[in-house]
Amino acid sequence: METYSMAGHLIRRLNQISTQAFAKHVQSAGHDLTPVQFAALDTISNHPGIDQAGVAARIAYDRATIGGVIDRLEQKGLIERSVSARDRRAREVRLSPKGLQLLAAIMPFVLKAQDEILIELNRQERALFLDLSRKIINGTAQALPEETEDA
Repeated sequence: METYSMAGHLIRRLNQISTQAFAKHVQSAGHDLTPVQFAALDTISNHPGIDQAGVAARIAYDRATIGGVIDRLEQKGLIERSVSARDRRAREVRLSPKGLQLLAAIMPFVLKAQDEILIELNRQERALFLDLSRKIINGTAQALPEETEDA
């Protein structure tokens, strides 16, 4: 079987293309942020007060590794952590004013990266690609172990 007919190879290549496009656009805007850090910031923005485990679950990231991602975001002054009033073992996270400002500033660049990734697809193809991707992710999420990328 030829590599280019294997879903795993094509998905790996798409990940490389996506990561490269993200880095190019976000770094060109003068920001040092990884795709995982962006996903965490976006999730925290949409769910203020979420705990670290919740962030990990929402971005499909390893719970053991999310602490390092959150640490780096806190060191950059982009988030604030506090002990949860509901569960003293949990740490809640919220965007700091600097994090809110950064997220707003980089969003146009992130959207440009999305357009670059999907440039060969028309509007209907993009919608179909995204729908099929979500279908695969939702169908395999329970069957596969948690993701363990570097942050």
